[in-house]
Amino acid sequence: MKHRTGFLVGGAAVAAAALGAGALAYGGGGDGAGDGRDDPPPATATITRADLVQSKTVDGKIDFAQRRAVKSAVAGTVTVAAREGATVTRGQALYERDDKPVTLLYGPVPAFREMKVGARGSDVLQLERNLVALGYGSGLYVDPRFDGATKAAVQQWQKSLNRTPTGRVGQGDVVFQPEQVTVVGADAALADQVGPDTVVLTVASSRPVVRAELDQGDASLTAHGTRVEVTLPSGADRRGRVTGTVRPEGSPEAAPQDGITVEVTLDGGASAVSGEDTRATASVKFVSESRENVLTVPVEAIVALRGPDGGYGLQVIEGATSRMVRVETGMTADGRIEVRGGQIKEGLTVGVATE
Repeated sequence: MKHRTGFLVGGAAVAAAALGAGALAYGGGGDGAGDGRDDPPPATATITRADLVQSKTVDGKIDFAQRRAVKSAVAGTVTVAAREGATVTRGQALYERDDKPVTLLYGPVPAFREMKVGARGSDVLQLERNLVALGYGSGLYVDPRFDGATKAAVQQWQKSLNRTPTGRVGQGDVVFQPEQVTVVGADAALADQVGPDTVVLTVASSRPVVRAELDQGDASLTAHGTRVEVTLPSGADRRGRVTGTVRPEGSPEAAPQDGITVEVTLDGGASAVSGEDTRATASVKFVSESRENVLTVPVEAIVALRGPDGGYGLQVIEGATSRMVRVETGMTADGRIEVRGGQIKEGLTVGVATE
């Protein structure tokens, strides 16, 4: 995996590093104003206004959030396999087992038993809410009790699915998920034998994300809300934010990880990746800090001031003479450093050290 990094260290450290590369050291310890020296610098540059951004860029892949496996609750044969890439909503079949649809319903509680008259619980409450949402709730009072009205609604629903209207919902007839899902993997093929230990399909949220891997040392970039800029395989640029980290599939809970897999949600939702090749690589830039419209100079222009006050300065060039001006330094990016001071402004020429 390629890591293209744009991170730079803080202003003071950069200035010190620049000295090692040939930057000037000036002996004045006062305010450094107007010394009138005629010594020409090795090179010059102009103070400019710019936006500075500290970032790290890595490769990423378009994916969907919250991947999870769906297993068959009972043994049987796959007679219609799941369709990879399909978006499945409430009341639609995820796949068919023994020539009967296994239907998606919404709710956080898994379907863990047969539901029939006399049953009580949160699973029954979920079922009744779904029956109402699907249009089979006439005369149904939504509560945790499976009663005669629930049975009648279930029978109507079963008839619409061409199932035998038993009025009971067998274990394995439905799969509860929090919302609509995207089928990201059809794990069981047509005619495969499946059971409680068999993954039939893998689903995820229909919310598209971009997944990228960062080094453990970049943990600060994985914070929820970190700003991200993504260049998609088509070349389109999208903005987004870090919305979480995920454990790589198949990794044991306690296994040490070389990197951190980050999940980025793009602005614009599903439309942001419409038509993109999900097998191709995207470029993901994590922005850790930025400064807008600040005065900047090349880092090699920073001069370490000797004396009791120390600090940093710029050699301002004025015609055939120059003067040293004390400045405060800020963040750095792409070889430039933010500078502040009452005696500097955009457009001034400053000396720059060379190797």
